[in-house]
Amino acid sequence: MLTLTERLGPIEASAAVDTLTLDYTTRTRGRFKASSDGGREVGVFLDRGPVLRHGDGLTGEDGQTIRVQAAVEPVVTARLEAGLPLARLSYHLGNRHVQLAIGVDGDGHGWVRFPPDHVLEALAERLGARLEHHDAPFDPEPGAYARAGEGGHHHHHGHHHGHDHAH
Repeated sequence: MLTLTERLGPIEASAAVDTLTLDYTTRTRGRFKASSDGGREVGVFLDRGPVLRHGDGLTGEDGQTIRVQAAVEPVVTARLEAGLPLARLSYHLGNRHVQLAIGVDGDGHGWVRFPPDHVLEALAERLGARLEHHDAPFDPEPGAYARAGEGGHHHHHGHHHGHDHAH
């Protein structure tokens, strides 16, 4: 079994000896066993941290690198005009703490993608979105504090008093 213990962040496909296609739920976990796309048995043992993103590399003590791929899975894509309508929909869906992928098509229309959920779908329709139920890779926004390799960090102390965080 190939043991993967280190996150490399985004890597080029040519830098990997194999790929590991995972659904979003599995990419949120730090420890799991799986089979690579090339048929290798792999054990992933990572520190708790950011969600594995499409294109991220993983490696272990033997130096072999595997590239993570976002699996095709059931999603809902809500399409509407880019700009304020897209911002409004993203705000209201995000306010429900749901993971969202956000983008703009070549025709200037925006989209928000999320896992199927009838409550969220009804909200999106009320805000003017056209819904498409389909299968696609789901690689949601990581969040401002969760981007690996950018040196940021998050402080949520749950209480209020001063802290000196010199870096």
